[in-house]
Amino acid sequence: MERYKEHRDFLKADFSILDKIETDRQKGLPAIPFQKDYNKNADIIKLPEVTRSVIKKSDIYDCLEDRRSVRLYSEESMSLEELSYLLWATQGIQKVMGNQVSTLRRVPSGGASHPFETYLIINRVSTLKKGIYRYLPLEHCLIFINELEQFESKIDAATPKQPFVQNFVSKSAVIFAWSCIPYRAEYKFDLTAHKKILIDVGHVCQNLYLACESIDLGTCAIGIYDQKLMDTMLGLDGEDEFVIYLAAIGKKGDNDGRK
Repeated sequence: MERYKEHRDFLKADFSILDKIETDRQKGLPAIPFQKDYNKNADIIKLPEVTRSVIKKSDIYDCLEDRRSVRLYSEESMSLEELSYLLWATQGIQKVMGNQVSTLRRVPSGGASHPFETYLIINRVSTLKKGIYRYLPLEHCLIFINELEQFESKIDAATPKQPFVQNFVSKSAVIFAWSCIPYRAEYKFDLTAHKKILIDVGHVCQNLYLACESIDLGTCAIGIYDQKLMDTMLGLDGEDEFVIYLAAIGKKGDNDGRK
């Protein structure tokens, strides 16, 4: 039991540490942007405006009651309208605040730091080619990054040892890959930021589950993945930005493998 102690302590709240630390925010250092910069001449895809028309199940009680992890998907493509809604629900920006350095979104985040970027590994989404994209929440657009050759084998290698259904991730229509830029939270919370980051990404993924249930899509969160392979696939440095959580999404099959 002793070997668990260090990591259990990480789960506990000890914000008295901040009484002894001057954070970078308190020092008056500049915050980093809440959205990574991008090449304005790149392939930018404007997402459809989100309206209630996409919703198939509007009762929140039913969404909460029916929500399960779904690991088996049909071969039907998702629509761009459905994808737009899921991005809106998980990381879409409602309001820019604080001299353009923080945002309000549909998920809570400690200190409104929102330390995540959303990458999409697209397999079957209508009008989009297969490949890797990044969500631009301020503009509600996608930016195309690159194609992904040998899609299935690369995704299988990066998401090994899945419980219940092996290699199900590569059969999904789209994979949400949330990266973390820790300094967005460390700027305000220093050494106490990391507990908050893990709590925050849970908020994001739960919104995805409920949003998927409301439009009759299946999703499954993925915590087992090859860190280096995923970071390399998305072009991340693995230090200042790295993958922190994944979720596979697709149209539900006849047997959807719910757990």
